[in-house]
Amino acid sequence: MKYGLNILPNGVLDFLSLGALVHRLDPGIIPFRKASECHIHVSGGEFNCAANLSDCFRLKTGIATAMVDYPIGDLIAERVRAMGVMPFYKQFNHNGVNGPNMATVYSDRGYGVRAPVVFYNRSNEAAAQLKAGDFDWKAIFAGGVRWFHSGGIFAALSETTGEVIIEAMQAAKAAGAMVSFDLNYRAKLWNIWGGQARAQATLRRIVENVDVLVGNEEDLQLGLGLQGPQAGSRSKLDPGAFFGMIDKVVVEFPQVKVVATTLREVHSTNRHSWGAVAWINGQTFNSPTCELDVYDRVGGGDGFASGLFYGLLSGEPEQEAVNLGWAHGALLTTFPGDTTMATVEQVRAFAKGGSARIQR
Repeated sequence: MKYGLNILPNGVLDFLSLGALVHRLDPGIIPFRKASECHIHVSGGEFNCAANLSDCFRLKTGIATAMVDYPIGDLIAERVRAMGVMPFYKQFNHNGVNGPNMATVYSDRGYGVRAPVVFYNRSNEAAAQLKAGDFDWKAIFAGGVRWFHSGGIFAALSETTGEVIIEAMQAAKAAGAMVSFDLNYRAKLWNIWGGQARAQATLRRIVENVDVLVGNEEDLQLGLGLQGPQAGSRSKLDPGAFFGMIDKVVVEFPQVKVVATTLREVHSTNRHSWGAVAWINGQTFNSPTCELDVYDRVGGGDGFASGLFYGLLSGEPEQEAVNLGWAHGALLTTFPGDTTMATVEQVRAFAKGGSARIQR
Protein backbone atom coordinates (compact mmCIF):
# COMPACT_ATOMS: atom_id res chain seq x y z
CA MET A 1 0.00 0.00 0.00
CA LYS A 2 2.58 2.51 -1.20
CA TYR A 3 2.02 6.23 -0.42
CA GLY A 4 -1.03 5.13 1.61
CA LEU A 5 -2.69 4.37 -1.75
CA ASN A 6 -3.98 0.86 -2.35
CA ILE A 7 -3.53 0.84 -6.14
CA LEU A 8 -4.78 -2.21 -8.04
CA PRO A 9 -1.85 -4.05 -9.69
CA ASN A 10 -3.70 -4.47 -13.00
CA GLY A 11 -6.99 -3.93 -14.80
CA VAL A 12 -8.56 -3.60 -18.22
CA LEU A 13 -7.84 0.13 -17.87
CA ASP A 14 -5.04 1.80 -15.94
CA PHE A 15 -6.84 5.14 -16.00
CA LEU A 16 -10.37 6.38 -16.72
CA SER A 17 -11.44 10.02 -16.77
CA LEU A 18 -14.85 11.68 -16.81
CA GLY A 19 -15.24 15.13 -18.35
CA ALA A 20 -16.12 17.28 -21.34
CA LEU A 21 -14.38 17.08 -24.69
CA VAL A 22 -13.86 20.45 -26.36
CA HIS A 23 -12.12 21.81 -29.42
CA ARG A 24 -9.83 24.81 -29.07
CA LEU A 25 -9.38 27.26 -31.93
CA ASP A 26 -5.87 28.69 -31.91
CA PRO A 27 -4.80 31.55 -34.24
CA GLY A 28 -1.25 31.40 -32.86
CA ILE A 29 0.17 34.73 -31.80
CA ILE A 30 -2.51 36.66 -33.72
CA PRO A 31 -5.34 38.10 -31.57
CA PHE A 32 -8.74 36.74 -32.58
CA ARG A 33 -10.04 40.09 -33.77
CA LYS A 34 -7.29 40.10 -36.42
CA ALA A 35 -7.18 36.36 -37.14
CA SER A 36 -7.67 34.88 -40.61
CA GLU A 37 -6.96 31.22 -39.81
CA CYS A 38 -6.86 28.87 -36.81
CA HIS A 39 -5.46 25.53 -35.78
CA ILE A 40 -7.89 23.12 -34.08
CA HIS A 41 -6.77 21.34 -30.91
CA VAL A 42 -8.91 18.71 -29.18
CA SER A 43 -8.85 19.19 -25.45
CA GLY A 44 -10.60 19.01 -22.09
CA GLY A 45 -8.85 18.96 -18.72
CA GLU A 46 -9.93 15.41 -17.97
CA PHE A 47 -9.32 14.12 -21.51
CA ASN A 48 -5.85 15.68 -21.59
CA CYS A 49 -4.74 13.44 -18.71
CA ALA A 50 -6.13 10.30 -20.38
CA ALA A 51 -4.51 11.25 -23.71
CA ASN A 52 -1.13 12.04 -22.12
CA LEU A 53 -1.08 8.81 -20.11
CA SER A 54 -1.88 6.81 -23.24
CA ASP A 55 0.28 8.53 -25.84
CA CYS A 56 3.38 9.40 -23.80
CA PHE A 57 3.30 7.00 -20.86
CA ARG A 58 1.81 4.01 -22.75
CA LEU A 59 -0.92 3.19 -20.27
CA LYS A 60 -4.38 1.83 -21.11
CA THR A 61 -6.78 4.74 -20.69
CA GLY A 62 -10.39 5.68 -21.34
CA ILE A 63 -12.79 8.62 -21.14
CA ALA A 64 -16.49 8.80 -20.29
CA THR A 65 -18.04 11.84 -21.93
CA ALA A 66 -20.68 13.28 -24.25
CA MET A 67 -20.43 12.97 -28.04
CA VAL A 68 -22.56 14.69 -30.68
CA ASP A 69 -23.25 13.23 -34.14
CA TYR A 70 -22.05 16.07 -36.40
CA PRO A 71 -18.74 16.86 -38.11
CA ILE A 72 -17.18 18.58 -35.11
CA GLY A 73 -18.01 15.53 -33.02
CA ASP A 74 -16.44 13.36 -35.73
CA LEU A 75 -13.27 15.48 -35.67
CA ILE A 76 -13.01 15.20 -31.89
CA ALA A 77 -13.72 11.45 -31.88
CA GLU A 78 -10.97 10.94 -34.48
CA ARG A 79 -8.45 12.66 -32.17
CA VAL A 80 -9.57 10.54 -29.22
CA ARG A 81 -8.83 7.44 -31.30
CA ALA A 82 -5.49 8.86 -32.46
CA MET A 83 -4.37 9.34 -28.85
CA GLY A 84 -5.27 5.74 -28.05
CA VAL A 85 -8.01 6.57 -25.55
CA MET A 86 -10.97 4.17 -25.24
CA PRO A 87 -14.24 6.17 -25.41
CA PHE A 88 -17.41 5.57 -23.39
CA TYR A 89 -19.80 7.99 -25.09
CA LYS A 90 -23.27 9.18 -24.21
CA GLN A 91 -24.47 10.03 -27.72
CA PHE A 92 -26.47 13.18 -28.52
CA ASN A 93 -28.22 13.99 -31.81
CA HIS A 94 -27.44 17.37 -33.38
CA ASN A 95 -30.47 19.12 -34.86
CA GLY A 96 -28.47 20.77 -37.64
CA VAL A 97 -28.99 24.28 -36.29
CA ASN A 98 -28.32 25.00 -32.63
CA GLY A 99 -27.14 21.79 -31.10
CA PRO A 100 -26.48 20.16 -28.76
CA ASN A 101 -22.87 21.17 -29.39
CA MET A 102 -19.32 20.19 -28.59
CA ALA A 103 -17.93 23.23 -26.75
CA THR A 104 -15.51 25.65 -28.38
CA VAL A 105 -12.60 27.30 -26.59
CA TYR A 106 -10.86 30.25 -28.23
CA SER A 107 -7.29 30.98 -27.17
CA ASP A 108 -4.52 32.94 -28.82
CA ARG A 109 -0.98 32.34 -27.57
CA GLY A 110 -0.07 35.94 -26.81
CA TYR A 111 3.55 37.01 -27.14
CA GLY A 112 6.08 38.72 -24.88
CA VAL A 113 4.29 41.33 -22.75
CA ARG A 114 0.93 40.45 -24.40
CA ALA A 115 -0.81 37.74 -22.40
CA PRO A 116 -2.87 34.94 -23.95
CA VAL A 117 -6.61 35.56 -24.08
CA VAL A 118 -9.06 32.69 -23.45
CA PHE A 119 -12.84 32.76 -23.95
CA TYR A 120 -15.53 30.16 -24.55
CA ASN A 121 -18.65 29.25 -26.43
CA ARG A 122 -20.27 26.51 -24.35
CA SER A 123 -23.81 27.30 -25.51
CA ASN A 124 -26.07 24.22 -25.46
CA GLU A 125 -23.08 22.01 -24.67
CA ALA A 126 -23.83 18.30 -24.71
CA ALA A 127 -21.50 17.55 -21.79
CA ALA A 128 -23.45 19.96 -19.57
CA GLN A 129 -26.53 17.80 -20.14
CA LEU A 130 -24.90 14.67 -18.73
CA LYS A 131 -26.68 13.46 -15.60
CA ALA A 132 -26.55 10.63 -13.08
CA GLY A 133 -27.65 7.38 -14.69
CA ASP A 134 -26.24 8.18 -18.15
CA PHE A 135 -23.35 5.70 -17.79
CA ASP A 136 -23.39 2.06 -16.72
CA TRP A 137 -20.55 2.44 -14.24
CA LYS A 138 -20.83 -1.13 -12.99
CA ALA A 139 -20.16 -2.41 -16.52
CA ILE A 140 -17.38 0.14 -17.16
CA PHE A 141 -15.52 -0.81 -13.96
CA ALA A 142 -16.23 -4.54 -14.27
CA GLY A 143 -12.91 -5.45 -15.91
CA GLY A 144 -10.90 -3.50 -13.38
CA VAL A 145 -9.94 0.19 -13.50
CA ARG A 146 -6.87 1.17 -11.48
CA TRP A 147 -7.41 4.94 -11.37
CA PHE A 148 -10.42 7.25 -11.90
CA HIS A 149 -10.10 10.99 -12.51
CA SER A 150 -12.33 14.02 -13.00
CA GLY A 151 -12.09 17.77 -12.59
CA GLY A 152 -13.60 21.05 -11.54
CA ILE A 153 -14.19 22.37 -15.05
CA PHE A 154 -16.62 19.54 -15.77
CA ALA A 155 -18.19 19.98 -12.33
CA ALA A 156 -18.85 23.65 -13.16
CA LEU A 157 -20.81 23.06 -16.37
CA SER A 158 -24.28 22.50 -14.88
CA GLU A 159 -26.30 21.40 -11.88
CA THR A 160 -26.12 17.78 -13.03
CA THR A 161 -22.43 17.28 -13.88
CA GLY A 162 -21.28 17.31 -10.27
CA GLU A 163 -23.80 14.57 -9.53
CA VAL A 164 -22.36 12.47 -12.37
CA ILE A 165 -18.88 12.88 -10.86
CA ILE A 166 -20.05 11.79 -7.40
CA GLU A 167 -21.93 8.80 -8.84
CA ALA A 168 -18.83 7.76 -10.81
CA MET A 169 -16.47 8.23 -7.87
CA GLN A 170 -18.64 6.10 -5.61
CA ALA A 171 -18.68 3.36 -8.27
CA ALA A 172 -14.91 3.71 -8.67
CA LYS A 173 -14.32 3.32 -4.93
CA ALA A 174 -16.61 0.28 -4.83
CA ALA A 175 -14.54 -1.26 -7.64
CA GLY A 176 -11.24 -0.59 -5.86
CA ALA A 177 -9.98 2.26 -8.05
CA MET A 178 -7.93 5.21 -6.83
CA VAL A 179 -9.82 8.48 -7.24
CA SER A 180 -8.26 11.82 -8.21
CA PHE A 181 -9.71 15.27 -8.83
CA ASP A 182 -8.24 18.47 -10.25
CA LEU A 183 -10.00 21.42 -8.61
CA ASN A 184 -9.37 23.73 -11.63
CA TYR A 185 -11.57 26.47 -10.16
CA ARG A 186 -12.96 28.68 -12.95
CA ALA A 187 -15.09 31.53 -11.63
CA LYS A 188 -16.45 32.37 -15.12
CA LEU A 189 -18.04 28.92 -15.43
CA TRP A 190 -19.50 28.76 -11.91
CA ASN A 191 -20.88 32.32 -12.13
CA ILE A 192 -23.21 31.32 -14.97
CA TRP A 193 -25.46 29.22 -12.74
CA GLY A 194 -24.36 28.99 -9.13
CA GLY A 195 -21.51 31.27 -8.13
CA GLN A 196 -18.87 30.60 -5.52
CA ALA A 197 -21.21 29.34 -2.80
CA ARG A 198 -22.63 26.68 -5.11
CA ALA A 199 -19.12 25.82 -6.30
CA GLN A 200 -17.90 25.19 -2.77
CA ALA A 201 -20.96 23.15 -1.82
CA THR A 202 -20.56 20.96 -4.91
CA LEU A 203 -16.77 20.62 -4.82
CA ARG A 204 -16.73 19.75 -1.12
CA ARG A 205 -19.17 16.88 -1.72
CA ILE A 206 -16.95 15.65 -4.57
CA VAL A 207 -13.68 15.88 -2.61
CA GLU A 208 -15.13 13.71 0.18
CA ASN A 209 -14.57 10.81 -2.28
CA VAL A 210 -11.06 11.76 -3.40
CA ASP A 211 -7.67 10.13 -2.65
CA VAL A 212 -5.44 12.41 -4.78
CA LEU A 213 -6.21 16.13 -5.08
CA VAL A 214 -4.63 18.52 -7.59
CA GLY A 215 -4.93 22.26 -6.99
CA ASN A 216 -3.01 25.29 -5.79
CA GLU A 217 -3.73 27.36 -2.69
CA GLU A 218 -6.12 29.60 -4.67
CA ASP A 219 -8.11 26.54 -5.81
CA LEU A 220 -8.21 25.27 -2.22
CA GLN A 221 -9.43 28.65 -0.94
CA LEU A 222 -11.93 29.57 -3.65
CA GLY A 223 -13.07 26.07 -4.57
CA LEU A 224 -13.25 24.45 -1.13
CA GLY A 225 -13.63 27.50 1.11
CA LEU A 226 -10.50 26.73 3.14
CA GLN A 227 -8.83 29.64 4.90
CA GLY A 228 -5.32 30.52 3.79
CA PRO A 229 -2.88 33.34 3.08
CA GLN A 230 -3.89 36.15 0.80
CA ALA A 231 -3.37 35.14 -2.82
CA GLY A 232 -0.40 36.84 -4.46
CA SER A 233 1.22 37.77 -1.15
CA ARG A 234 4.51 35.96 -1.93
CA SER A 235 6.57 34.55 -4.79
CA LYS A 236 4.66 32.19 -7.03
CA LEU A 237 7.58 29.74 -6.67
CA ASP A 238 7.39 29.70 -2.85
CA PRO A 239 5.55 26.53 -1.78
CA GLY A 240 5.01 27.84 1.76
CA ALA A 241 1.45 29.04 1.15
CA PHE A 242 0.49 25.72 -0.43
CA PHE A 243 2.06 23.56 2.29
CA GLY A 244 0.56 25.87 4.93
CA MET A 245 -2.92 24.83 3.82
CA ILE A 246 -2.38 21.06 3.88
CA ASP A 247 -3.34 20.72 7.55
CA LYS A 248 -6.70 22.30 6.75
CA VAL A 249 -7.22 19.90 3.83
CA VAL A 250 -6.41 16.87 5.98
CA VAL A 251 -8.65 17.97 8.86
CA GLU A 252 -11.67 18.46 6.60
CA PHE A 253 -10.93 15.63 4.14
CA PRO A 254 -8.96 13.03 6.14
CA GLN A 255 -9.11 10.40 3.38
CA VAL A 256 -6.98 12.56 1.03
CA LYS A 257 -3.47 11.05 0.78
CA VAL A 258 -1.89 13.26 -1.91
CA VAL A 259 -2.22 16.99 -2.68
CA ALA A 260 -0.11 18.43 -5.51
CA THR A 261 0.23 21.51 -7.69
CA THR A 262 2.48 23.33 -10.12
CA LEU A 263 4.38 26.53 -9.31
CA ARG A 264 4.72 29.04 -12.10
CA GLU A 265 6.26 32.51 -12.14
CA VAL A 266 5.33 34.28 -15.39
CA HIS A 267 8.05 36.70 -16.49
CA SER A 268 6.59 37.14 -19.96
CA THR A 269 4.18 35.10 -22.08
CA ASN A 270 7.10 33.08 -23.44
CA ARG A 271 9.34 32.92 -20.36
CA HIS A 272 8.23 31.16 -17.18
CA SER A 273 9.95 29.76 -14.11
CA TRP A 274 8.44 26.33 -13.48
CA GLY A 275 8.26 24.06 -10.46
CA ALA A 276 5.94 21.62 -8.71
CA VAL A 277 5.21 20.48 -5.17
CA ALA A 278 3.32 17.66 -3.51
CA TRP A 279 2.26 16.50 -0.06
CA ILE A 280 2.21 12.70 -0.07
CA ASN A 281 0.92 10.89 3.01
CA GLY A 282 2.48 13.32 5.49
CA GLN A 283 5.67 14.20 3.62
CA THR A 284 6.43 17.19 1.38
CA PHE A 285 8.29 17.05 -1.93
CA ASN A 286 9.62 19.81 -4.19
CA SER A 287 10.62 19.42 -7.82
CA PRO A 288 13.61 21.20 -9.30
CA THR A 289 12.92 24.61 -10.84
CA CYS A 290 13.63 25.38 -14.48
CA GLU A 291 13.26 28.29 -16.87
CA LEU A 292 10.77 27.54 -19.64
CA ASP A 293 10.74 28.99 -23.15
CA VAL A 294 7.00 28.57 -23.66
CA TYR A 295 5.52 27.82 -27.06
CA ASP A 296 1.92 27.15 -25.90
CA ARG A 297 1.15 27.21 -22.18
CA VAL A 298 -2.31 25.58 -22.39
CA GLY A 299 -2.32 22.10 -20.88
CA GLY A 300 0.84 22.41 -18.78
CA GLY A 301 -1.01 21.76 -15.53
CA ASP A 302 -2.68 18.66 -16.99
CA GLY A 303 0.75 17.59 -18.20
CA PHE A 304 2.05 17.79 -14.63
CA ALA A 305 -0.91 15.83 -13.26
CA SER A 306 -0.44 13.14 -15.92
CA GLY A 307 3.22 12.61 -15.10
CA LEU A 308 2.52 12.55 -11.37
CA PHE A 309 -0.28 9.99 -11.82
CA TYR A 310 2.04 7.88 -13.97
CA GLY A 311 4.71 7.93 -11.28
CA LEU A 312 2.22 6.90 -8.59
CA LEU A 313 0.66 4.20 -10.78
CA SER A 314 4.12 2.86 -11.60
CA GLY A 315 5.22 2.72 -7.96
CA GLU A 316 8.04 5.23 -8.40
CA PRO A 317 9.56 6.84 -5.28
CA GLU A 318 7.58 9.93 -4.26
CA GLN A 319 10.25 12.39 -5.36
CA GLU A 320 10.56 10.72 -8.74
CA ALA A 321 6.77 10.82 -9.24
CA VAL A 322 6.77 14.59 -8.57
CA ASN A 323 9.76 15.09 -10.87
CA LEU A 324 8.10 13.10 -13.68
CA GLY A 325 5.04 15.35 -13.42
CA TRP A 326 7.19 18.48 -13.39
CA ALA A 327 9.23 17.28 -16.37
CA HIS A 328 6.23 16.28 -18.48
CA GLY A 329 4.42 19.56 -17.74
CA ALA A 330 7.53 21.48 -18.76
CA LEU A 331 7.90 19.55 -22.02
CA LEU A 332 4.20 19.96 -22.83
CA THR A 333 4.57 23.76 -22.97
CA THR A 334 7.04 23.32 -25.85
CA PHE A 335 4.41 21.75 -28.16
CA PRO A 336 1.37 23.26 -29.89
CA GLY A 337 -1.94 22.08 -28.53
CA ASP A 338 -3.20 20.83 -25.19
CA THR A 339 -2.00 17.22 -25.24
CA THR A 340 1.44 15.67 -25.25
CA MET A 341 3.89 15.08 -28.07
CA ALA A 342 6.61 13.88 -25.69
CA THR A 343 7.85 10.33 -25.18
CA VAL A 344 8.28 8.73 -21.78
CA GLU A 345 12.02 8.47 -22.50
CA GLN A 346 12.23 12.25 -23.00
CA VAL A 347 10.29 12.83 -19.79
CA ARG A 348 12.52 10.52 -17.76
CA ALA A 349 15.66 12.12 -19.20
CA PHE A 350 14.47 15.64 -18.34
CA ALA A 351 13.31 14.56 -14.87
CA LYS A 352 16.85 13.33 -14.19
CA GLY A 353 18.37 16.67 -15.22
CA GLY A 354 18.47 16.32 -18.99
CA SER A 355 19.20 19.24 -21.27
CA ALA A 356 18.25 20.56 -24.67
CA ARG A 357 21.41 19.25 -26.29
CA ILE A 358 20.69 17.61 -29.63
CA GLN A 359 19.89 13.91 -29.43
CA ARG A 360 21.82 12.02 -32.14
